[in-house]
Amino acid sequence: MIRIPRGTQDILPEASSQWRYIENKLDELMTLYNYKEIRTPIFESTDLFARGVGDSTDVVQKEMYTFKDKGDRSITLRPEGTAAVVRSYIENKMQGNPNQPIKLYYNGPMFRYERKQKGRYRQFNQFGVEAIGAENPSIDAEVLAMVMHIYESFGLKHLKLVINSIGDADSRKEYNEALVKHFEPVIDTFCEDCQSRLHSNPMRILDCKVDRDKEAVKNAPRITDYLNSESKAYYEEVKDYLDELGINYVEDPNLVRGLDYYTHTAFELMMDNPNYDGAITTLCGGGRYNGLLELLDGPSQTGIGFALSIERLLLALEEEGIELDVEDDFDLFIVTMGEEAERYSVKLLNNLRKHGVKADKDYLNRKIKGQMKQADRLNAKYTVVIGDQELENNQIDVKNMATGESETVKLDELVNFFEK
Repeated sequence: MIRIPRGTQDILPEASSQWRYIENKLDELMTLYNYKEIRTPIFESTDLFARGVGDSTDVVQKEMYTFKDKGDRSITLRPEGTAAVVRSYIENKMQGNPNQPIKLYYNGPMFRYERKQKGRYRQFNQFGVEAIGAENPSIDAEVLAMVMHIYESFGLKHLKLVINSIGDADSRKEYNEALVKHFEPVIDTFCEDCQSRLHSNPMRILDCKVDRDKEAVKNAPRITDYLNSESKAYYEEVKDYLDELGINYVEDPNLVRGLDYYTHTAFELMMDNPNYDGAITTLCGGGRYNGLLELLDGPSQTGIGFALSIERLLLALEEEGIELDVEDDFDLFIVTMGEEAERYSVKLLNNLRKHGVKADKDYLNRKIKGQMKQADRLNAKYTVVIGDQELENNQIDVKNMATGESETVKLDELVNFFEK
């Protein structure tokens, strides 16, 4: 028996209505912030992610689905969305658009070869936002406010926004030197990944899942102590905006995020629910990336963004017992008696649907009782029973399934009844 690949999932009709509800709500929220949708290919040149995400990251070293195509080109299924959006920005010369900054959002499948866990899949759906072309603390605050708005709009309350500044290139250089000096005496007690990254990207040691609880990590130098005056001023202004917006946050100097292209503002949103075993789960994360465009041979522009997993959002809703207001009913179920009524119902259904009426009928030749049970299972608002008498008299009783009351309507005016 052929089975679904490990780390993937079938989203069945019962669940897909929730996905559609979430996606529609996200689309509506993006219009409030003037962000436009962008759709990039599911696969890209491997070099895009090697350069854009970073050679030293787990994503590039361990998790990418990479293959050679028939032209012997190295192709990778996209593991994240930012690099592809930035590539599109550069390739399509969006910096020439007079409407700056360019505000974009995306929603689609991503692929990472990693160990399957609850809420984490090898094919997962990521929604993300990118604002490119403005280095301004107010847009950093706008993106953070948007993150909170999204999760609060779904009814989530136990949220914890964690922020940090990674500083500019000069600050990071000085900080990296301090980290190398700090970790060198004990690096042989760390995992192989940390050892290999000590000189190439020491900040990644702070983000290591294996060694994060070591004393050397807990006592490591803090990036905030190495910020130059410009980076400090930028960070303080972002926090001032958050204070003015009434957005609560917690500062974590060890928050560095997992990708190489971040600078200045970095953040994660956690679910902090005391009723769920004290668990704190990362729901989404992001930050500012100054230099990523130039790294990909683009113009000297800056950006900020974040990404969230739809799977993790659904898991958070489940853990907090929040049910989405998903409409799973429809307007009319047609019950038929006899061959003539069956033939008539096909034409009637077609006409109803063309006029925007959600309608269905029986296809299994059930008896009336079975057809009515099917109408109940489908949450039909109304039912009609069509037989020889109804066809002859051109009249039909429309039954309201909630109240049990019926209203007599001319059969050839049924469409008008529902339109009203």
